[in-house]
Amino acid sequence: MKSNKLFERAVHGVFLILGLVTVACVLLITVYLVISGIPAILEIGVWDFLFGTVWESTGSDPQFGILPFILSSIYGTAGALLLGVPVGFFTAVYLSKKASPKTKEIMSGAVSLLAGIPSVVYGLVGMMVLVPGIRALFGLPDGASLMAAIIVLSIMILPSIIKVSITALDAVPKEYEDASLALGATPEETWFRVSVPAAKSGIATAVVLGVGRAIGEAMAVMMVSGNVANMPSLFESVRFLTTAVSSGMGYADGLYREALFSIALVLFLFIMLMNAVLNFFLKGETK
Repeated sequence: MKSNKLFERAVHGVFLILGLVTVACVLLITVYLVISGIPAILEIGVWDFLFGTVWESTGSDPQFGILPFILSSIYGTAGALLLGVPVGFFTAVYLSKKASPKTKEIMSGAVSLLAGIPSVVYGLVGMMVLVPGIRALFGLPDGASLMAAIIVLSIMILPSIIKVSITALDAVPKEYEDASLALGATPEETWFRVSVPAAKSGIATAVVLGVGRAIGEAMAVMMVSGNVANMPSLFESVRFLTTAVSSGMGYADGLYREALFSIALVLFLFIMLMNAVLNFFLKGETK
């Protein structure tokens, strides 16, 4: 008995230490971004930095307005969710409740493979196939645009939404569905009026993970969006917050480099805010 208690305490201590390390890493990142990002914001001006519409970091009179980046990130993430969440949700319902075991096994493997594809491959395929397709379909001078970024992001968030939603739906007790069917409900009514509400918390988690993937993606977005600091328009080249940091950090110096850290700080706070809002509205409804 004593050895079991000692082992349990040791395991508890290990998990406690790992949890504290995780929290410490988050705090360290937060402190570092605040220390590195605040000076440039104060020098440029909070209003000019957050709501300025012109980004000319290398001009004779540099301007560092990141409103186009913020709006592009918001529109891109919202568009990806608008396309990806319904597809991922209905796919999860089909695989969990309707598909045969063989079909579920094959499609689940395909979804896992989709999750394992590197971001640069998504960007390369999008650049070689999607961008020329958009250019030809809509008669544009260049297909690298916000639309291309939305489509690529919507595909990239599918694995997170599908896999987590399937896990949540599979965890619903079978007795719930049996009771619904015994009362005369059709299988489809049972899935969407019993199983889905019971799995709301897990499905909400899937959406939150999808948002995190969409907001934080850089490489694939940079390859298909054009990476130009324009105010967002569906068929024009745009630059996201992530791509603004990744494309300039390699050669930036002085105030420009400090401004990139400020963008990273804004992106960090933006992701935290989005996750908090989604957790409040989506998971709050499940309580």
